[in-house]
Amino acid sequence: MQEVKYYKSKVSIFDNLETEYEDILVLIEMAIEENDEGLISEVDETFESFKRDFEEAKLNSLLDGEFDKNNAILSLHAGAGGTEACDWVAMLYRMYIRYAERAGYKTELIDMLDGEEAGIKSVTFSIIGPNAYGFLKSEKGVHRLVRISPFDSSGRRHTSFAACDVLPEIEDDSTIDIKTEDLKIDTYRASGAGGQHVNTTDSAVRITHIPTGIVVQCQNERSQHKNKDRAMKMLKSKLAEAMEIERMEKLDDIRGDVKHIDFGSQIRSYVFQPYNMVKDHRTSAETGNANGVMDGNIELFINEYLKWIHKSE
Repeated sequence: MQEVKYYKSKVSIFDNLETEYEDILVLIEMAIEENDEGLISEVDETFESFKRDFEEAKLNSLLDGEFDKNNAILSLHAGAGGTEACDWVAMLYRMYIRYAERAGYKTELIDMLDGEEAGIKSVTFSIIGPNAYGFLKSEKGVHRLVRISPFDSSGRRHTSFAACDVLPEIEDDSTIDIKTEDLKIDTYRASGAGGQHVNTTDSAVRITHIPTGIVVQCQNERSQHKNKDRAMKMLKSKLAEAMEIERMEKLDDIRGDVKHIDFGSQIRSYVFQPYNMVKDHRTSAETGNANGVMDGNIELFINEYLKWIHKSE
């Protein structure tokens, strides 16, 4: 039924465009027949709305990957920069949460490891909604921050790095055969600053897939059973990606080159000093509204990435 709803929504996009187009023609005919200049502003408004919906439909048509319609699982990891990098992960986490709110998506925290002094060392969370993976796959890579450090009493400029990994959430895929004997399952007590992250039982779960060495973990659910189910979903997603990589002739068709979280490997730079600019190094898309980007306005980079990968095919 979920598949049917997805394709119905695809068809309805074009039905709505057709209706809007016909409404514009009717308004133009009325304005001409009645010689009514007052209808011009209404034609303009309807046409602008049609153009926005048309551009959105064009972008949606670029989401033609096998898993593009799925939910997305994002993982952020601090790189070079110590406390600065952990604070940068916390900033990126907020940015993606705000983007999800703007897009009407839901979010669920899966696993979080706080930084030693401040910020977040690593965090994994899901973004739930139609085409979440299709849009957010653009975010996979290393993100670089340049700013005056709030942790430096001398007020010096610092550069920090964080890596973002993005996977499609796979509910059930019979092609992925996971044997029980290939799994090493460990349980441990969930940790965190307080609240729902602290449990009195060993409810957190870490699963290692022995043949591939893939490790997933979940500690945010209150029961060990739910944490295990969520971790298994993540494992399926990682194995599906590994199978796709193996099927591709070149590794960078799906993941890009394996990069260290350091200088020279970033996909995007966020500069707050000596000027304000966010620039994507793959598409050359950029904006001077860095604060707006950090508040979740990342559609420019997502849209330009979708256009870029289809031009590259």
